[in-house]
Amino acid sequence: KVVSVLFTDVVGFTKISETMSANRLVNKLDVLFRKFDEIIESNNLEKIKTIGDAYMCAGGIPTENSTNAIDACTAAIQIQDYMSKIKFDAIANHEDYWEIRLGINTGPVTAGIIGNLRLAYDVWGSTVNLAQRMEMLSQPGKVTITGSTFNYIEPFFECDFKGRVQSKAKTMVDMYEVIRIKPELSVNGEGLVPNTRFEEIKKLH
Repeated sequence: KVVSVLFTDVVGFTKISETMSANRLVNKLDVLFRKFDEIIESNNLEKIKTIGDAYMCAGGIPTENSTNAIDACTAAIQIQDYMSKIKFDAIANHEDYWEIRLGINTGPVTAGIIGNLRLAYDVWGSTVNLAQRMEMLSQPGKVTITGSTFNYIEPFFECDFKGRVQSKAKTMVDMYEVIRIKPELSVNGEGLVPNTRFEEIKKLH
């Protein structure tokens, strides 16, 4: 099955955690991840897990679909928009803000239930590793995807080619940055929310 895996993590989290009480840290992450949950759910993605400040979700599981790369990129754009609104407010109020890196990759995965004491649905394989690599190479506030994901989403989004990187398997991988949904396919041309034309073209996928 072809799945799109999305990773985020907070930039400079180790440093942040040294200056903030554990309680406040957990509360802040909780607020953040609840919002991410909301966004991914509305875009038909499945939350896989959070590990500390890292958040992982995927599209195309447990139910297969052909639109998961498009769904993942739509969610990613909306997550980074949410983060930039918080940043804008924080700067206006002279407060600290967090930024996240975000990476996506599309490909086959192994998926299943792990453990019998506490059942957890998980995905693994080179597709997952590459999604995490995109996240690590991503600029704060940006959405970085592989050429594989780009091939699925290209008709819907404006993207910039960012060069090629080497994967763990020593193959070269194309890297793109998703800028926004194409204005003509988004509500009010803002590049954030798909409009009816977007949805109609998506159905043909």
